[in-house]
Amino acid sequence: MSDNAKTPSVEGATRLAIDGPVATITFDRPAARNAMTWAMYEGLVTACEQLQREPGVRVALLRGAGGDAFVAGTDIEQFKAFKDGRDGVAYEQRIDECVGPLESLPIPTVALVEGWCVGGGLVIATACDVRIATPSARFGVPIAKTLGNCLSASNLTRLVASFGRPRVQRMLLAAEILGAQEALACGYLSEVIEPSLIHARADELCRKLAALAPVTQAVSKQALHRLLLADLPDVSDLIARAYGSEDFREGVTAFTAKRPPAWRGR
Repeated sequence: MSDNAKTPSVEGATRLAIDGPVATITFDRPAARNAMTWAMYEGLVTACEQLQREPGVRVALLRGAGGDAFVAGTDIEQFKAFKDGRDGVAYEQRIDECVGPLESLPIPTVALVEGWCVGGGLVIATACDVRIATPSARFGVPIAKTLGNCLSASNLTRLVASFGRPRVQRMLLAAEILGAQEALACGYLSEVIEPSLIHARADELCRKLAALAPVTQAVSKQALHRLLLADLPDVSDLIARAYGSEDFREGVTAFTAKRPPAWRGR
């Protein structure tokens, strides 16, 4: 077994452990519900790059540390330095660049979701091929309630393909959080499993996937990826409008001050 674990810090860590044909990527910042810092996003990219060089690895499992969250979005502190809409465009591009290597892995990927899976966490889970969860799992992008920002075209496409447009509209326009059973009913989750059993089930699922034809898995993943993200529209003007708005600055300020935002529509 190999493990690139680092000493826990305020920035958190994205850990990669390899046990035979199964790799495990763990988002480790449980005190902040595994909210992603740039160090953690960069750790995800590094882990994916290493897996591309590990021919013996046949499947990757992604999970959050602590049992209370998969990933509860991006750390909001990182938005305080944004000055205008161009920072938002750059941020969404950077998120795409961090999620892309995960989606491009030639091996099957499985997300094990316990508790909160929102914002950037939902994006990461949606980039995986299979998702299983405990009954406590919660899914959403409540940015209409919290920050007043928006998503990239690629992430919107992933969500619509996985949940269907009506549910994505509920998540984005009404800031609704979906429960595990609804996510199961629409096909986003493959299974909902009790907490005491989910890790054993994840191991069983990973071993099953690792035993199947790897070339078939790789080319099928690539074909689906091309179908999904072909001819995406340019929405940089919309992203700049959202991140450059007074409402976005108010959302960040209110969130960090732990008070409700006062939206002004500009």
